Amino acid sequence: VVVTQKIVSKAEGRLVNVDPDDPLSHKAVVESEAVRIVRRRGDLIITETEHGFICANNGVDLSNVQRGQAALLPKDSDRSARRVRDIIRARLGVEVGVIVSDTFGRPWRKGLTDVAIGVAGIAGVVDLRGTPDALGRTMQVTEVAVADELASAAELVMGKSSGIPVAIVRGADATWFRDASVRELIRPANEDLFR
Repeated sequence: VVVTQKIVSKAEGRLVNVDPDDPLSHKAVVESEAVRIVRRRGDLIITETEHGFICANNGVDLSNVQRGQAALLPKDSDRSARRVRDIIRARLGVEVGVIVSDTFGRPWRKGLTDVAIGVAGIAGVVDLRGTPDALGRTMQVTEVAVADELASAAELVMGKSSGIPVAIVRGADATWFRDASVRELIRPANEDLFR
């Protein structure tokens, strides 16, 4: 099950007031929420969040909220995913993996895509290093960001402005279902060539 960050943030009361006529009001919220400002260009601020994400405007979002409000990222998106998973288990008696997704831009590429910002019961990354490829060669560096890929696929169904905050993804590999954290997806600073 993939759930948008926006609906999670709304449910958790992670909305703040901003002056809709003053861009500095939004900027002030972004700066106060950021752990670190990575780069600025015009109105765009690339930040590091308290979760370790590098993203635009610290995930502080003005879309799909009332005028004069901004949505902040959940404080602990893994915990949010666990709560959703627990509710589904209690009400429906089924075990599912849950991904909390948000929209991110990507270096070197145009366009936005959804990524996982929280997971419960599903891997963030599946490590294929040491396994054979289709021609029998041993893979050396392949780690698949399966939670990001599932979040992105779900976004194709949910859309950006259709008002669909949840999608069910079927057919995921059973080996991906395990306890995990979105931290698996964050490259450590000492391995990151761009920090």
